[in-house]
Amino acid sequence: MNRDYAKYALRRVLQAVVVVLLAYVFTFVVISVLPGDPVTNTLRNPQNGFTEEEITRIVAYYGLDRPVPEQLWASLSRFAVGDFGVSLRSGLPVTRLIGDVLGSTVVLALSALAVALVLAFAVGFAVRHQPRRLGFLRSFPSLFLSVPNFVIGLVLINVFAFRLGLFRVIDAEGGLATFFAAIALGIPVSAQVAEVLIANLDHEAGQEYAAVATSRGLGRTRLFLRHLLKPASLPVVTVVALTVGELLGGALITEQIFGRTGVGSLVQRSVTTQDLPVLQAVVTLAAVVFVVVNLAADLVYPLLDPRVRLGGAKPRAGVAAP
Repeated sequence: MNRDYAKYALRRVLQAVVVVLLAYVFTFVVISVLPGDPVTNTLRNPQNGFTEEEITRIVAYYGLDRPVPEQLWASLSRFAVGDFGVSLRSGLPVTRLIGDVLGSTVVLALSALAVALVLAFAVGFAVRHQPRRLGFLRSFPSLFLSVPNFVIGLVLINVFAFRLGLFRVIDAEGGLATFFAAIALGIPVSAQVAEVLIANLDHEAGQEYAAVATSRGLGRTRLFLRHLLKPASLPVVTVVALTVGELLGGALITEQIFGRTGVGSLVQRSVTTQDLPVLQAVVTLAAVVFVVVNLAADLVYPLLDPRVRLGGAKPRAGVAAP
């Protein structure tokens, strides 16, 4: 098992590295073929205040006067050592610009993930504990998924900020403001988790061991906590890993709705000013986060479920259809 797992882990790590490199190359090619000349549009824009000496230095740094393959090789060489270059708009290192705003986005995304998990498991517990009285909660995931997070955000701001005064819109980084922003972002994400959790709870509840436990007088709460929760939760690991991309994309929109300073505002400024190095760095960072989270899920899953085969089979167990 240990030797097989080591081979499996090494293979998955190599695949993850390849995926990140392909994402970086794809982003570079897409940005390179976009219409418009960054030198003319950005560097020679009088509003940006670049001198001829600074323009010459930036053009030489990025190799903008050389063929695209040479630019790609130079860009990959810088990426390999963690250098994303400098902003064409501010002249500051891209890593510094992202580092200044990344913390706020990470806090929002993790808070939203916590909200999503709590909400999904609460719905899953309710529909199993009181299937007749609370069976209508099965429709909540579809409802949550059908409402965009920016609509939820606007409703929360209107009710809890403007009407009830629980948080101030101008203090977007405050604790309560972050909490409500996390709710807006986490509710759509919770729908997917709840759908899979409920489907797998139903599957596990139909197994013989659950019927035997029930016939011996085990209550619904103890049956849920001791026998159903763990096997039904394993596929949730896969779903959570897949929702990371939705969390990141949703965070960019939610930050704009709540007026937070994060990666979303940085992306908005970069798109407006055609700051291509910053855009490429943000896209690459999103790809790295997505790949790393899914890699972690793939590595953890065989440890949680010994039934998962590490050979040529898929590393993750099947998820019951909702």
